[in-house]
Amino acid sequence: MSKTKQKTRKIVMKRFKITGTGKVLRRSPYMRHLRRKKSKRLIRRYRHYQEVTGKIATKIKQMLHL
Repeated sequence: MSKTKQKTRKIVMKRFKITGTGKVLRRSPYMRHLRRKKSKRLIRRYRHYQEVTGKIATKIKQMLHL
């Protein structure tokens, strides 16, 4: 039986970003639609990436083979 390479999870590559130091970043929620009723302060706050920590970050790195 031959060994095959494990595939990278493409959906994880699309939704998360890995920094040079190894941190896992994700986009903030609530920014897709219905933005008119949100305050400008909230929109500015949600504009930035947020860090993923703990076991979830470890799982994401495993899916990306890092």
